[in-house]
Amino acid sequence: MPTDLPADNPFGTPSTLPYGLPDFTQIREEHYRPALLAGMARQRAEVDAIASDPAPPTVENTLEALERSGRLLHRAVECFYNQSGADSTPGLEAIEQELAPQFAAHLDAIYLDARLFARVSALQADVDSGALELEPDTAWLLHRTHTKFIRSGVGLDETAQERLRALNAEIMSLEAEFGRLLLAATNAAGVLVTDEDELDGLPEDARDAAAAAARSRGHEEGWFLELALPTQQAPLAALRDRGLRERVFRASAGRGASGPHDTRATLLELARTRAERARLLGYAHHAAYVAADATAKTAQAVSDILERLAPVAVSNARAEGADLAEALGRDHPGARLEPWDWQFYAEQVKKERRSLDDAILRPYLELERVLADGVFRAATELYGLTFAERHDLVGYHPDVRVFEVFDADGSELGLFLGDFWTRESKRGGAWMNSLVDQSTLLDERPVVVNNLNIPKPPEGEPTLLTWDLVITLFHEFGHALHGLLSAVRWPSQSGTAVPRDFVEYPSQVNEMWAWDPSILRSFALHHETGEPMPSEWVDTLLAARQDGEGFATTEYLAAALLDQAWYRLAPEEVPTDVDEVEAFEAAALERAGVDYAPVPPRYRTTYFNHIFASGYSAGYYSYIWSEVLDADTVEWFRENGGLDRANGDVFRERLLSRGGSLDPMAAFRDLRGRDPLIDPLLARRGLLGAATA
Repeated sequence: MPTDLPADNPFGTPSTLPYGLPDFTQIREEHYRPALLAGMARQRAEVDAIASDPAPPTVENTLEALERSGRLLHRAVECFYNQSGADSTPGLEAIEQELAPQFAAHLDAIYLDARLFARVSALQADVDSGALELEPDTAWLLHRTHTKFIRSGVGLDETAQERLRALNAEIMSLEAEFGRLLLAATNAAGVLVTDEDELDGLPEDARDAAAAAARSRGHEEGWFLELALPTQQAPLAALRDRGLRERVFRASAGRGASGPHDTRATLLELARTRAERARLLGYAHHAAYVAADATAKTAQAVSDILERLAPVAVSNARAEGADLAEALGRDHPGARLEPWDWQFYAEQVKKERRSLDDAILRPYLELERVLADGVFRAATELYGLTFAERHDLVGYHPDVRVFEVFDADGSELGLFLGDFWTRESKRGGAWMNSLVDQSTLLDERPVVVNNLNIPKPPEGEPTLLTWDLVITLFHEFGHALHGLLSAVRWPSQSGTAVPRDFVEYPSQVNEMWAWDPSILRSFALHHETGEPMPSEWVDTLLAARQDGEGFATTEYLAAALLDQAWYRLAPEEVPTDVDEVEAFEAAALERAGVDYAPVPPRYRTTYFNHIFASGYSAGYYSYIWSEVLDADTVEWFRENGGLDRANGDVFRERLLSRGGSLDPMAAFRDLRGRDPLIDPLLARRGLLGAATA
């Protein structure tokens, strides 16, 4: 592969824009492929020079040289994968599919290089013997680098390595294929409504957004209900027409299970190849391989927490379901509670008991206000950060907004890009990406992106949020803060470069500020009148926080347990017929005790993007695992006075700023003074009965 790029390729040199923001005014689709190929070739040459260096290995000529390598590839890769997830095109999909096996081969060429491993091993041996003393962050970098080589299979014989390379290439290709199929399946499964009477109950702004979505998809009339990634869909909480609710639910739950966008063959092959790779590397299954490099350490530890929580969660969900069935019976005598009824009647019961539901809250939850006077204000009060929108800087899509972030002393900290609205070219869900990683070694400051999927209103109309979307906004900004407040030397330790079952922890902590009374009252203002949300509504909202936890915990645990079921299989145990997928899923849920029909998994197998395309394979348990740390940390904030600069500074210094520069549990213990306790999580989710299980 050529290492040179044409002079007009914007990836050839670092961006001269503030903070190294990629120059999206110059980047075009045709720039990606040559930049990615040249980036891989150039890094291979750089790594070969390190591996063949005749000088004895040192931190400078081995570890630091590795950290400095691949900068062209890094610039191109970060932009490419951000854009392919947030604004994909057939051209980008083709590039991803073509280059996926080459990316796998590229990583294998580095981490299966025996010469390079020998240099890293020599440094590790010197540290272990006491002959070499390193700064803590460098010692941790060496340990993690050495571990990565071993987990990548550098110790395997030549025949096994050859098979491993083939498996890695296949896995990356299958991940790209699954993502492409799912995006197409989700777009195709959206529901077109032609009879406006069916939309009874849907708020006017949501109806307007659905009309705009229909026009954007070429329908001259009607309303198009776009699908989000999870099983349950937001309109189900409002639509009074039970028939339309069923159509929406079945469209969601059936994605990827048939037709031209069927994901089943792809996901089965992914499960099989990952299982074979795990066995080749000496693990019983892929779940064991994943857990060994996370804070969980063992698949049994993962099972212990999921199985401990499941019975009480399902019991709570059944109790909630009994109340909803009673409400359903008043409207439809003799009807059985179905999954498409749950959200609607949960809102009705909440309205009866609390005089509160999403419909009356939404006018007080306008995106701009929630962002400025909620998310940003909390960051100001905790960390002293301030934000200024930069209209002179542009993102990768016209909807993207760019904010400059300043530290408490007024110094320039980084850039935050917000991409909030859904579109056909964006995959479902919400996530954070990094375009530039903070590193003092490279003198780079962070540029981070938050992506959400909020239905876009017609031009000039406000974007009104559900409470769940408010929480999502705070959650994703927690990831952004992890990147923005990073203060590390080594780029591979920057920000969110921590184990998968730790990365959700800071973002979950940030959710607490949406519930903080002073922050909530700051952003919960009527979008037309500016009147504050009535204080009794605020009090009720806070009091109702635990409502529906049986449902929320059960649908989450069902997905997490389903993830574990797929990835605890040996290669020969993976089904071979696509028609077996649904039966496997049903059996796994029944075996785990979470087969409560009105509460299906948050993600069913055929559209479980997290575990088949987005890096969470055998790791979806991470959310509840991280929430143990989160709930305990929320208690720490409360014990020390809550929303306070002193508390924010401690949390920033001891945890957020350190990224992956140390054992993450050591960072938690530095903050909390002990190991985490599970009791705060059990109390939060109404699961205290699980404490004695």
